[in-house]
Amino acid sequence: MEGLGLIVSSASIPEVAQRASVDPSFWNGKRVFLTGHTGFKGSWLSLWLASMGAKVTGYALAPNTTPNFFEVAKVDGDLEKSHIADIRDLDKLQKAMADAKPEIVIHMAAQPLVRYSYANPVETYATNVMGTVHVLESIRALGSVRATVIVTTDKCYENKEWAWGYRENEPMGGHDPYSNSKGCAELVTSAYRQSYFSPEKYSQHQVAIASARAGNVIGGGDWSEDRLIPDAIKAFEAQQALMIRNPLATRPWQHVLEPLSGYLVLAQALYQEGAKFAGGWNFGPRDDDARPVQEVINLLIKNWGSVVSWIQDQSEQPHEAHSLKLDCSKARQYLGWTPRWSLEQAIESITQWQQAHQQQGNMREMSLRQIASYQNFK
Repeated sequence: MEGLGLIVSSASIPEVAQRASVDPSFWNGKRVFLTGHTGFKGSWLSLWLASMGAKVTGYALAPNTTPNFFEVAKVDGDLEKSHIADIRDLDKLQKAMADAKPEIVIHMAAQPLVRYSYANPVETYATNVMGTVHVLESIRALGSVRATVIVTTDKCYENKEWAWGYRENEPMGGHDPYSNSKGCAELVTSAYRQSYFSPEKYSQHQVAIASARAGNVIGGGDWSEDRLIPDAIKAFEAQQALMIRNPLATRPWQHVLEPLSGYLVLAQALYQEGAKFAGGWNFGPRDDDARPVQEVINLLIKNWGSVVSWIQDQSEQPHEAHSLKLDCSKARQYLGWTPRWSLEQAIESITQWQQAHQQQGNMREMSLRQIASYQNFK
C-alpha cells in the first residue's frame, strides 16, 4: 500500500518557529462532532473540549467496560448531545451529523484491539474501514464542516521491524486484521480527500482533511481488556503477579493527553490554514520513550508503592510486532507540536489517577487538573 503523507508540497507549509499549544480561545464555541466519545481516548478528549467551551456532539457505542472513564469522570453532563449508536449505521450517523452541523469532525470510533481483531476480523474491518467511509460520506453531505481529523494508529504502517521511526510517507500495511484495517482506513481517507476534498480545489469545497497516527496510549481511567497498563493495575489491585506476553517488545508509549493535544493542534491548523495541512501526521513520544514492555511495568511497580510483580506468559501467542517507532519530525517542524511529558511523568500521573479512584476521589476534577497540568507544562 502507498504512503500517505502530505498531498501538497511541504514548501507551501509555513514552518513554525515556536512550540504550538492547544488554544482554548479557538475552541470556545466551536461545534465539534466526535465519534468514539465514550471510549478511553474519546472520553478524555470530550472532557478537554468541553472544558474549553466547545459544543461537543458525541457518537459512539455505550462504554464497553465497567467501570469506565466516561461514567467515572461524568463526561456526559458536559456534552451538547451524546448519541449511543453504531458507526456502521450510515443513516443514523448522517442524521446525527446533520442535526449537529459541526464545524470540526474528529473521528475516533474504532475496534482498537489487535488480539480481538484475530477473533473478530469481520467486525474489525466493518467498524474501522466502513466506519471511516461512513464518516467521510456524512461530511460530504454537509456544508458546515471545515476541518476533519481521522484518527488511525501507528500500526497502520507496513512494519519492517527496523530501528528507526516510520515517516508519514512510508507504505501502509499491517500483519493482523486490526493493523491492516487501519491501513485501509488511511487509504479510504486519501481516496475521499483526493476525489471529493482535493487540496487543489479547496477554495470551492472549503474542507481540509488529515489523518493522525499515534503510538501506544496510556493514562488513568483505562479499563480496556488486553492492554498492558489496565491489565497491570487489575493484577496489582488483586495483589496478583502480572502475566506479560512479550516483555522485550518495544512500543512508543505516551500519555493519552499527548496525541490528543496533537489532534487538537492539527484541527486548529486545518481550520485556520486549510489544505496546507491536509495529509497524514504522526504524533508519538520522544525517541527515548520507545521502551520495552518490561521497563514500563517496572516503572509502574516503582510508582505503585506496594509489593507487586510480573512473570512472562509462556503460552503460544498470535503475531504482534516486536519493534515500532514513529518519526514525528513533520509535526514538530510544521505544527510546532512536541511531546511534553516523559514516560516517567506519564506513569506517575496514571498512578495518581488510579489511586485517587481507589480512594473514591472526584475523578472529573482529578482529570481536569491533569489536563491543566499538561497544558501548562513547560
